[in-house]
Amino acid sequence: MRQYLVLFLFGIILTISSCRTDFDTVASSGNLKFSKDTVYLDTVFKNIGSSTYQLKVYNKSKNDISIPTIQLKNGLNSKYRMTVDGMSGNNGKIFKDVTLLAKDSLYIFIETTADITDADPTDFLYTDQIQFDSGANLQEVALVTLIQDAVFLYPKQNPDGTKEKIKIDGKDVDGFYLDENNPVNGNELLFTNQKPYVIYGYAGVPEFKTVTFEAGAKVHFHANSGLYIGDNASLKINGTASKTSKLENEVVFQGDRLESLYSDIPGQWKSVIFSSGSANHSINHLTLKNAVTGLDFRSPFNTVEIKNTQIYNCVEYGILAEDTHIIAENIVINYAGIASLSCVYGGNYSFTHCTFNNNWSNPSHFAVTLSNSLKGKTPETNALTNATFNNCIIYGSNTNEFNLNKNTNAAFVYKLNNCLLKFSSSTTNPDYQFKTDAVHYNQIILNENPKFYNVSQNKFNIDNTSAAFAKGNQAYLIPQDILGITRTSPPDLGAYQSVVFPK
Repeated sequence: MRQYLVLFLFGIILTISSCRTDFDTVASSGNLKFSKDTVYLDTVFKNIGSSTYQLKVYNKSKNDISIPTIQLKNGLNSKYRMTVDGMSGNNGKIFKDVTLLAKDSLYIFIETTADITDADPTDFLYTDQIQFDSGANLQEVALVTLIQDAVFLYPKQNPDGTKEKIKIDGKDVDGFYLDENNPVNGNELLFTNQKPYVIYGYAGVPEFKTVTFEAGAKVHFHANSGLYIGDNASLKINGTASKTSKLENEVVFQGDRLESLYSDIPGQWKSVIFSSGSANHSINHLTLKNAVTGLDFRSPFNTVEIKNTQIYNCVEYGILAEDTHIIAENIVINYAGIASLSCVYGGNYSFTHCTFNNNWSNPSHFAVTLSNSLKGKTPETNALTNATFNNCIIYGSNTNEFNLNKNTNAAFVYKLNNCLLKFSSSTTNPDYQFKTDAVHYNQIILNENPKFYNVSQNKFNIDNTSAAFAKGNQAYLIPQDILGITRTSPPDLGAYQSVVFPK
């Protein structure tokens, strides 16, 4: 009997000791702390969801508290939505009796999808506040988003629910052909600088038509989207030099995520593809970034002129040219998973005052690669009738940034004149005798640092301490650099005239 009494008393003591009071809460007193007083959600296009942004809320008191309400000021009509510590509340707008333990914190995640009509018409900002509690205990955190209007171009929906298709390389892909008499958008073959454009799927240029991009046109491609220049169609990019870093006069091709997190992420969209039957292209002052392949030329067609163009952050190639005829000047390419410039299956090329760099984190990448063959082609080899590089820089993070894939069954004609080249491996291969092979190499600066201003930010300006300073040949001079600055004599190598960097 005594044994049972001891057990009974022990059970009572255990029960009493387990009745903790530290989960009892007191009402919030308006003393919450926040990781920021304003949450800025980066610019978004109308009716396209934003990324998710975070706010951290702290209870620095010694008491567990209950916050009676956490809600958006505009309530259920708000274009923002939240989750609070994983809870969705009332449609992500209103949350009741949220517990926050002593010396603890909770996370609020915020998103928005808004139309341009929801924004203030004077500044296009859409705003709201997250309200914590009410009355004397009210605390608020502001929410701010810039909503940008745009022209949206996309495949039509078929009656059976499938999307409109176009053929590229014999395959059906989600896409549509630009219409010069579209009842909603007007002439879709003329891209102006009035509004940005957002493209879903592949936008095709119809046969015997020309798509034109005026100075300042901004084009944003959704995931797996691109531009297709079909047979007998043409591309004209008519950008001009910009006076500021905002690239106000450049034609810009990039992804459709405007948040700063996405500014340099490769592979957000596909490519600009030129079919083998397309013709009469000219590209001037184009800035292209974050694609899979930037410019993809399919052989053969008329001469392509490319001037004052920048291509960055491509998963595969900056420019992939198959048996193409390209005349180019003042080009800059950096960050490509395979090669910044790849000329395959022969062709005819002239590059003057160009900067081909590659700092992709891949030990097998190149800045420039040339080839006169291609597997799967019939015949497998094709003549490289000319590949000339004048006053260029070919550099990057790998030991060797220049690669020749030469097949003796077809012509392989190339020459580098007054170029700075990175090729650090010693080799007996006769194709890489930069100092003694006068047929292919003239005045080569080998393995000296061009001292680019900031490679990680794609700033390839040089100053007078660069190995490329005043090393160009006047015979190949392009009078102005990529920024429109007059070159001196003798000129610097690469796309940029030297400047004095700020201290």
